[in-house]
Amino acid sequence: MSIAAEAAGFGAEGDRARFSDLYADVESYYSARVAKYGATPRGVDWSCQATQDLRFVQLLKLCDFSAPFSLNDIGCGYGALCAYLARRHPQAEIDYLGIDLSLAMISRARRRFSAPGRRFKVGRGSPRRATYSVASGIMNVNIGGCRRSWEAFVAEMLADLRRASLRGFSVNFVTGEAAATADAAQVQLYCTSPEPWIHYCERELGCTVETVDGYGMNEVTLLARCRDC
Repeated sequence: MSIAAEAAGFGAEGDRARFSDLYADVESYYSARVAKYGATPRGVDWSCQATQDLRFVQLLKLCDFSAPFSLNDIGCGYGALCAYLARRHPQAEIDYLGIDLSLAMISRARRRFSAPGRRFKVGRGSPRRATYSVASGIMNVNIGGCRRSWEAFVAEMLADLRRASLRGFSVNFVTGEAAATADAAQVQLYCTSPEPWIHYCERELGCTVETVDGYGMNEVTLLARCRDC
């Protein structure tokens, strides 16, 4: 059985409570990060704005900017993607919704970026189906769980992204040795081969998957397009 298949079935019954615990741990961790480092890349565990923006470039290869679209930003943090979109795609018509577990993050995002067509919400996932959904880094920092439980959590998050997306979603994974900015003992970087998650998105979620790599970091971005769109 593949690693993704094992993960997909791991939390089907009693492990919903474990997911709740993981969500609570993630919320607590990132609220502490933004309290310590503010609305900066370090506040969401990236080393600098340049690499944060480089990840946005890959994730947004999913989107067709020639026509209006709606976008879910899952794990939006303090809203850095809004600033990036304003700089790089100022003419694009985007109905943006940012979702994050952390009220501390969402409060900062609302103060900085709320505007017509830009909204922010505290939550685990999107309350709506958008044209596209993106998630930058939310799979990569394992907050205190064993690898198997974290992979069940990842499978659940990918399924949520699929449900929230009309045309497709994009995510990134760390694929090799990489330096984490995390400085808490209970946090570990989740490194994985992309193949199990490609197969999971194709077989379980009904997507075709394009991989993007070779952009100078030990990671890969998956662009998952819904077959039924």
